[in-house]
Amino acid sequence: MSFDQIQKKLSQYFIEKLESFGPTAKGVDYNSLESQARRFEQLVKVIDSSIPFSIIDYGCGYGALFDFLKTKEWDFEYYGVDLIEEMVRAGRDSHREFSNAHFTSDESEVPPVDYLVAGAIFNIKLEAPYEQWQNYTCQTLARMNAMCSRGFSFNMLTKYSDADRMEQRPDLFYGDPLFFFDHCKRNFSLNVALLHDYGLYDFTILVRKVI
Repeated sequence: MSFDQIQKKLSQYFIEKLESFGPTAKGVDYNSLESQARRFEQLVKVIDSSIPFSIIDYGCGYGALFDFLKTKEWDFEYYGVDLIEEMVRAGRDSHREFSNAHFTSDESEVPPVDYLVAGAIFNIKLEAPYEQWQNYTCQTLARMNAMCSRGFSFNMLTKYSDADRMEQRPDLFYGDPLFFFDHCKRNFSLNVALLHDYGLYDFTILVRKVI
């Protein structure tokens, strides 16, 4: 199966989630608002919020990260990017009143920003072989790196998932946190942090750039 075919199947998967649950955590395949917020809290650790900043939410869904950032009362410009047009429309519709919230399905429309965060965009690989999906993930990380000047963060399911409590599904990608830490350290920045201590079956990597 080609990546175009996989993307079409993934788009349909998330469209069905959105239709079933609406613009909610379950509508973007999170188990709960609590687990969504816990993951957001790790991802935004890459940000220096002491000064105004711009940020891309890569794979934004309906824009839940914007709402999370807004509760912190930070000064920011938000750009939500999602390949699924239905998600982009949901984001626009629910954030019309905010002049600092922008949504698009075309990443070429987004200006250079300070930060980029990507939550859970690598988790579902469908029928793709493990090595092929890992290579695709690395290619995507390189594209993400090029879109921001101060740093980026991402998360994914971990290969250290507790086998006796959670059966690993063949359609999901369980990444090796040590591989991705090393990859980011060698290719993007000397300042890389691996977070694997927040009580969920995934990990978060922060890449901070030296300016």
